[in-house]
Amino acid sequence: PTLFDFLDERHDGDVRKVTSEETDAVMGQCFQCKLCEVQCPYTPRDEHEFQLDFPKLVHRWRAQKTRREGLSSRDRLLSDPDATASMARKSGGLANQANRMAIHRWFMEKFLGVHREKLLPEFASETFEDWARSGGRIAKEPDGHEAVLFPTCYVENNEPAIGRDTLEVFEHNEVKTACAAGLRCCGMPAWEKGDIETVRERARANLDILEPFVDQGAKVVAINPTCSMMLRREYPEVVALEDRERAVKVADAIRDPGEYLWALRKEGRFQDDFQSSPGQVAYHTPCHLRTQAVGFKGRDLIKKIPDTKVGAVMECCGHDGTWAMTVEGFEASQRVGKKAFEGMIQQEATVWSTDCPLAALQFEQHAGTRPMHPMTILAAAYRGDDFEQGGGGE
Repeated sequence: PTLFDFLDERHDGDVRKVTSEETDAVMGQCFQCKLCEVQCPYTPRDEHEFQLDFPKLVHRWRAQKTRREGLSSRDRLLSDPDATASMARKSGGLANQANRMAIHRWFMEKFLGVHREKLLPEFASETFEDWARSGGRIAKEPDGHEAVLFPTCYVENNEPAIGRDTLEVFEHNEVKTACAAGLRCCGMPAWEKGDIETVRERARANLDILEPFVDQGAKVVAINPTCSMMLRREYPEVVALEDRERAVKVADAIRDPGEYLWALRKEGRFQDDFQSSPGQVAYHTPCHLRTQAVGFKGRDLIKKIPDTKVGAVMECCGHDGTWAMTVEGFEASQRVGKKAFEGMIQQEATVWSTDCPLAALQFEQHAGTRPMHPMTILAAAYRGDDFEQGGGGE
């Protein structure tokens, strides 16, 4: 909107008159929801001659800015969730307690620029990989698997239960699924800060692990839509030149969990022996799932549970990576997400759902209900669990 205001109100529609300062203002307000690229008709996606990809232009601007000016302490902290989580685990739970203390949050705001009121994710005492290793689920060899799980740094460090539920659903459907050791953050938090070298280092580490599975015919199932988008759409173009060919190969094998299971349904392999129903479900469509243009198969699978109705909300929730955590983004993220909050509440559903765990945090804080991941809903329905989650709050 700021760009259009500059054009319409200051420059009579002449984009050549936009100043460097105005360009910086526009670029600084982008939080990479990607929806402009989804909706714009002038993009490579629509094979238009203009080949306009505005989010990519913003990434390039930020990369150049970071190369010139470097990263702030806050950007370094937020762009390395693996390191932050590792330090939190070493605190023996004190980090989670501190994140709920007003004085600690005041210091975080003043010295790191993380808003004092932002609901932050809890750090798990045991990572998903540690859980998988203790249960003998880490693959020793890459062959013999239909799928390999990319749990994402959030599931790895904050909510391993989502990964366990995903694995349970896949095993229930008799999909030979591997867990891999050593996977890193996909690099999106660093990418949104313009830190290309860190993105390339993490991408190379992940490709080293995932490529052998792909070479043996496995699909890579990435739980978080942001991470599946990163591996599928960003890796082939942002990685170092020597990694481009294998990045394209791995990108072709990336699947959203619902996308993978929906393909099983087409093959007649998907199990429909559900033992309970969530009833009325309000489903939020993550922006980074929309941009991949693979549909909302997690939602569609929930619809296959008997006695279940699903209503969808398509608006952006406003969390957008780490943007909602920042001082400048916290209140703005609420304005962006207002329609999504209201839309979910109006569903009057007994259960809320979204594929994005960070969106779930946003809804919990600003709409009163924590949505469940579609894989968690499917796992609970297979087990016959009672769905006791409340409806929309104030």
